[in-house]
Amino acid sequence: MGRPDCVDEEPIRALICAYAERLDAGDFDGVASLFDRGAFTSAQRGTPLEGRDAVRSLYASVVVYSDGTPRTKHVLGNIEIDCDSTHGTATARCTFTVLQAVDGGPLRAVLAGRYHDRFTRVDGGWCFTERLVLPDLVGELSQHMGHGRR
Repeated sequence: MGRPDCVDEEPIRALICAYAERLDAGDFDGVASLFDRGAFTSAQRGTPLEGRDAVRSLYASVVVYSDGTPRTKHVLGNIEIDCDSTHGTATARCTFTVLQAVDGGPLRAVLAGRYHDRFTRVDGGWCFTERLVLPDLVGELSQHMGHGRR
């Protein structure tokens, strides 16, 4: 769980959770804002998306339902944070599972994998420097990553 003297662990954990919460709420602009100073890379895609606008473009294909959300719940686990408060840097790793329930369908896992993150402290606050998404188990994503509204 990081160094015991790291007072910065909770703000970093909050950033990790903010990504999942904003995505599940359909707040794609809010998700993108987390990467104002950072890059987002998927092991499947390989090419980093740098900055807010590039990261926001990634979510154009997410299916949004009548309630304004993708009808998902990201479940995070095994969060490990290692921060160096002196130098203002940190790394974190965690696992994730994306659950989805769409109208008329069962609750099901559609994706599971790992996030590997890097953070930097800027002006007294923490921000993402990089998020690497490592999908390990890919399920049926047609009702999650498609185009348009449902």
